[in-house]
Amino acid sequence: MSFMERSHLKTLISRMSEPRKFIQVILGPRQIGKTTIVKQLMNQVKQATVFYSADNQIENGADWINLVWQSARFKYAQEESKEFILIIDEIQKIPNWSEAIKKYWDEDSWNNTNIKLILLGSSRLLIQQGLTESLAGRFETLYMEHWNYSEMKDAFGMGLDEYIYFGGYPGSSHLIQDEERWKRYVSDSLIETSISKDILMLTRVDKPALLRRLFDIGSQYTGQILSFNKLLGQLQDAGNTTTLSHYIELLSDSGLLGKLDKYAGNYMRKRASIPKFQVYNNALLSSRSNLCYDEVRSTPKLWGRYVESAIGSHLMNHAQKENLRIFYWRENNLEVDFIIERNNECVAIEVKSGKANQTAGLKSFQEQFKPKQTLLVGGDGIGIEDFLTVNPKNIFNL
Repeated sequence: MSFMERSHLKTLISRMSEPRKFIQVILGPRQIGKTTIVKQLMNQVKQATVFYSADNQIENGADWINLVWQSARFKYAQEESKEFILIIDEIQKIPNWSEAIKKYWDEDSWNNTNIKLILLGSSRLLIQQGLTESLAGRFETLYMEHWNYSEMKDAFGMGLDEYIYFGGYPGSSHLIQDEERWKRYVSDSLIETSISKDILMLTRVDKPALLRRLFDIGSQYTGQILSFNKLLGQLQDAGNTTTLSHYIELLSDSGLLGKLDKYAGNYMRKRASIPKFQVYNNALLSSRSNLCYDEVRSTPKLWGRYVESAIGSHLMNHAQKENLRIFYWRENNLEVDFIIERNNECVAIEVKSGKANQTAGLKSFQEQFKPKQTLLVGGDGIGIEDFLTVNPKNIFNL
């Protein structure tokens, strides 16, 4: 993996230079650099630091946290330092971790023991549950999303078309010249590990085969509107739509596959709409395909789907860390690919990978909802490369 410093490092260093007040919680999918960023922090800060990983510590539970914390306290006293940084990776692996963390954090607060704490986790749902149950008011989060186009270009020299197809996993970038090997790596080391370790091992899933099949179909249909009832017809032993909704939530919280609701100007109607699937990283789409890069790139209609998915993943990843909500819109034969909502304002975005510039959907949406902006990405509109280098929240300032 590249040792490029992501923007999150500056934020983390700034927070750790402040007086001890909040537990810092770093969240994000697997293999996007969470551990790397804390190693970079350890090399740059003046404070004494210690790093532990909770991986393979499930059976030891709170006893392991006790050992780690007592060790940190010993080193803090031994070094006679004014402050100390304790870092624990994969914290969600420990049962009832939040209760143990609360106990020791509050003890240190009471005793003026200046141990600052950084927690890392790859399952946002499990981390958030622990934070809200036991640690309310004691933490702030730093979300690390998948690598964007600018980062992959700067770190690995990846071109636009390569990014659209191979996505933004830094650890797999050196494999893209051997596409079969790259696909095996993404499928086995990234997708299967995320599903097995971040979902199935730590969350009750009654039908694991169904969850895996849901991911396969959802990633295949990324960018397409597919009702759960239609999806049920493609899944054996599918259960019901409530089960599927829960499983897509688990996949989304692990940074794999999410869904967009239809924009309707009314929250309840949005929730009741037919979803549009969206992968968080185009590698998740390409690695499951039987086609190779050259075949996809030379098929205009198919390449258009990949381009739209790359734009969608760009929006979804920023929505995770910004105050953004992403929707789609469709009425009869008119459709808008993406609607970004922020602070009761919205921006409508239509994506065109070729020369076509049809904007009937944008015009109809504008008449009904009066968005702040309507944008065409591709065609004669904003360049695809230009859009992928912009933080979507800045669009509201245009």
